[in-house]
Amino acid sequence: MQELIDRLKDKGLTEEQAYAAIEVIKDFAKEKFPLFAGAINKLFSKYGNKEEEEDFLG
Repeated sequence: MQELIDRLKDKGLTEEQAYAAIEVIKDFAKEKFPLFAGAINKLFSKYGNKEEEEDFLG
């Protein structure tokens, strides 16, 4: 799923900005399609905050 991050970075966003943009998109989709919130969370779970991933991996 790094492809989306890379595409956003190619458009001029920093990695942190790309992760933030994905978070906004995820929240927007959940607001518009609440019945699919679980599926949306699962779909976007690979786009978690990089710092949180590093903390989790230790």
